[in-house]
Amino acid sequence: HAISGIDIALWDLLGKATGQPVGRLLGGYYRDKIRPYASIIFGWPPEKFAETLAGLVEHGFKAIKMGWGNFGRISAERDEQLVETARETVGDEIELMVDAGGSGQFWPNELKWALETAYMLNDYGVYWFEEALRPDDIEGFIALREQSPVKISSCEVLTRRQSFIPWIERHAVDIVQPDCTKVGGLSEARRIAWMAYDHNVTMVSHGWNTVVGLHADLHLAAAMPDAKFVEYITPSPYMDDLTAEPPKLDDEGYLTIPTAPGLGVELDPDKVKHYSRGRVSVFK
Repeated sequence: HAISGIDIALWDLLGKATGQPVGRLLGGYYRDKIRPYASIIFGWPPEKFAETLAGLVEHGFKAIKMGWGNFGRISAERDEQLVETARETVGDEIELMVDAGGSGQFWPNELKWALETAYMLNDYGVYWFEEALRPDDIEGFIALREQSPVKISSCEVLTRRQSFIPWIERHAVDIVQPDCTKVGGLSEARRIAWMAYDHNVTMVSHGWNTVVGLHADLHLAAAMPDAKFVEYITPSPYMDDLTAEPPKLDDEGYLTIPTAPGLGVELDPDKVKHYSRGRVSVFK
C-alpha cells in the first residue's frame, strides 16, 4: 500500500514535469469522461434505505453499487427485500450492482448460496455480483461465473500483478477489480488492466479510498479501451472535502477526466492537515 502511494505520486510529478496529464502518459485518451457508480453500504430498514437511494439519484448518479451491511448473513428474504427496494426506488434506468462483501471476516456462504443469489439478482436487473465468495476461492468463482446469469466480479484484495494472473487466465471473473492504491500504484494497475483486456476480461478499478485514488482511476480509465465505470464512495469527506471543489457529475451522470498536468487534482492543504490529524506540517 505504501508503494502504491509513492507510485501514484511519482506519476503525478512526471505529468507536472512534462506538462502532460497522466492519462496521456499511460498511453492516451480513449475517452474524456466516464460514469462513476455511487458505492454505498446496504441500509436497514428498507424505508430509510430508499431515502438514501433517492438522494443519490437526485444527486445525478446513474449507477449505484450496494454492499456489505448484513447482506448474506441473515436471510435470503431480507436480501431480496433490499434489492427489490433499490430497484423500485431508482427505476429501470439506473444500473445497480451488489457487493456481498465475501472478503469480510468469517464469510459464511459458499457456491450454492452465491448461485441462488445470482439468480435472484438477475430478476432485478443487477449488472454485476461482487465478492460473492471468499477472496481465495478461485475454483468457486470459476464455477459461479460459468453458471451465473449476471456478471461476476472480484479481486479487490489482491496485490501485485502476479496474483491476478490465474484469475484472469482462467476466467474466474467477468470483471476484475484491482485497486491502484493497493496493488502497487498506477504502474502495476496498468499492467493488470492490459492483461485483463488481452484475455477479454473487463477491468473496473476498485476505489474505496480518496479523491486522489479517484483521480488515478480516472486517468487509468482514460487509457483503457474497454473502461466502463469508476467507483465513487459516498458519502465520504476523503472524497468530497479534500479539494477546494468536490468532483462534479454532469447532466448525464459522468465525471470529466482531467486534462491538466499530472493527476489534475488540487488538494486543499488545510483540509489535508485536518484529516491527517495535524500530522502534515508542510504541504505544497
